[in-house]
Amino acid sequence: MTIFALSSGPGISGVAIIRVSGPETKKVIKLLTKKELPIPRVAMLRKINKINTSELIDEGIILWFPGPDSYTGEDMAEIQVHGSKAVIDALHSSISEIENCRLAEPGEFTKLAFQNGKINLLQAESIADLISSETEIQRQQAIKIMNGKSADQFNSLRKKLLKILSHVEAKIDFPDEDLPNDILKEIKKSSDDVFKNIEKILDDQKVGERIREGFKIAILGPTNAGKSSLLNHLSNRDVAIVSEIAGTTRDVIETHLNIDGFPVIVSDTAGIRESKNEIEKKGIKLSLIRAEEADLKLVVVDAKNLDFTDVLKGLLDQNAILVINKSDLLKGDIDPEIKKLNHVLISIKENLNVDELILKIKNNLKNKFIASDDILITRERHRQHLEQCLEHLKNFNKKNEVEDFDKAAEDLRLATRHLGMIVGKVDVEEILGSIFNDFCIGK
Repeated sequence: MTIFALSSGPGISGVAIIRVSGPETKKVIKLLTKKELPIPRVAMLRKINKINTSELIDEGIILWFPGPDSYTGEDMAEIQVHGSKAVIDALHSSISEIENCRLAEPGEFTKLAFQNGKINLLQAESIADLISSETEIQRQQAIKIMNGKSADQFNSLRKKLLKILSHVEAKIDFPDEDLPNDILKEIKKSSDDVFKNIEKILDDQKVGERIREGFKIAILGPTNAGKSSLLNHLSNRDVAIVSEIAGTTRDVIETHLNIDGFPVIVSDTAGIRESKNEIEKKGIKLSLIRAEEADLKLVVVDAKNLDFTDVLKGLLDQNAILVINKSDLLKGDIDPEIKKLNHVLISIKENLNVDELILKIKNNLKNKFIASDDILITRERHRQHLEQCLEHLKNFNKKNEVEDFDKAAEDLRLATRHLGMIVGKVDVEEILGSIFNDFCIGK
């Protein structure tokens, strides 16, 4: 089947790019242009016509990429035309009339590239991450993964496990033969090395996932402390409704920010207090859930009312900043015990010390997003496979020590399989759908 889709962004633009891939690509080009194929990888200006009526659709550039030297590994073409909806619709309509041609599904071009061995699964995911990147640190991470360093490390670990497995299977196949002592020692040493390497990879404070998904900041505190005003100030726009009426915010309100190149998701939550209102109680419950999920908590309180409930005290841990708002109304000094906490005195209304709070947030971000070339995990999928691999390696070592080689070999096979599933070295059809459905159509 030959697929086609708009690969440039939707909407009116100067230029639109329609991508075609599959065995009918040659036929598509010839029928649209009424000419022979262009020179491979050379931009050629051609008149593009409707297939049945020969009515001119537009004049544009044709790029022809014969397989396997193309993005997808198949015959492929890119058609550049003027980016009006009418031109794109007419071109799509004409191509769809050709037998065995259909619109591509989301991510299908990259899925073909993976299936045809042009890229591995990690690179496919990084392409999606690069397309959706909004900050510089997200772009840098996606590029690093695309360059293949992560895949090389996972493949190296997998090869070590396969080598161990070959020794173990030799012992199973030839039980009467004694394996040399140095090989038995090598099995133990190699499996321990792989185990320690994976433990080190997993001990990454989830930096890769934070970069990809965004650093989560939850604004928490009692009602009428200025939480929504703080969200609006950080966002430079009115994201949340601000009112003197206590309990205005009932649901969680989120906004995505770019703070010094770091991706941040800020959540304004319902005010924490005793309430009999069922809707407000559900909002407060959501607030506490967001507090547990947050990478950083901004606990906002009113400078005139610094009596902390047990719930608020529980929020003030090492991943929290106490934000004492309405400091312009403060008559005297604050309690010395409160001064010991990681705090900042601000007034959103008077714009006092808000810059100091933002600096504290930035420093927290920089500490969490320590730049490292060792970031290998960018998705929960990777983490789960590595954790499963560790579990099977633990079982392998236990069984290997008591020389239960048959069962030990099976654990080793499963450990190897989980490593392979990260880069796509084994049958991973069950996870392809969820990965490639996140792509935009045309990629």
